[in-house]
Amino acid sequence: MPEDIKGAFGKAEMRIILEIKENPYNLMRKCGYHSEGIDKKTGQTVFARRLGVGNYPRFHAHVSREKQEINLHLDQKKPVYKDQPAHAAEYEGELVEKEAKRIKKIFRGL
Repeated sequence: MPEDIKGAFGKAEMRIILEIKENPYNLMRKCGYHSEGIDKKTGQTVFARRLGVGNYPRFHAHVSREKQEINLHLDQKKPVYKDQPAHAAEYEGELVEKEAKRIKKIFRGL
């Protein structure tokens, strides 16, 4: 079951515990996400799934293979300041909860 944890900005993030043996990259692609590379600070693989034709809004997932978890949030718009990580994001709520359930359902079906 997804749980809230404190994220990088001190806000609650949706955490999904994984029980997988397959490569997380392949699993996230099956969920409709694309890779954005490795977060240099955390070493986690970062994925995104757009909700429309533009880059925003989008779901953003940081996957830790070592901890077997996904930290999920919804980016509403692009960061305002260049090279700054702060952005308008939802770390909890109905949309984030539904997406977490959708990911877990796909993982269970594999």
